[in-house]
Amino acid sequence: MIGLPISLLMMMLFGYDQMHTASGLDVLVNDPKAHTNPPNPIASILQMVLFFITYVGLWHRSGQTPGKKLAHIRVVDAATLGSAPYWKLTLRFIGYFFSLITLVGFFIGLFRKDKRTLHDLISGTAVIRVP
Repeated sequence: MIGLPISLLMMMLFGYDQMHTASGLDVLVNDPKAHTNPPNPIASILQMVLFFITYVGLWHRSGQTPGKKLAHIRVVDAATLGSAPYWKLTLRFIGYFFSLITLVGFFIGLFRKDKRTLHDLISGTAVIRVP
């Protein structure tokens, strides 16, 4: 729900061809696609900035992205169970990448009593159910 509007905006700003460029992973593994159709670093950085602003802004405002609202869950400060400050939400956003890289980070919550994942542990946040 968040990715589609950002992708459409990127397509309008950088053109349809930008949507079919090589990814950063293609560059890292030296895929031939990275040489024939390299990614635009400005577009990649802008896309990450837009995701950052959107996620952190929604988490700070209501604790919920559209998906979290649909699931009736909310991101909060783990210590106070109130709204988390921007710096913790920024750490949470960065922590997503650590969870993604390790993959284990997303599954840690299955083995913890408090169900907190790696990005929640890094940032001092928690996800709670709301009515």
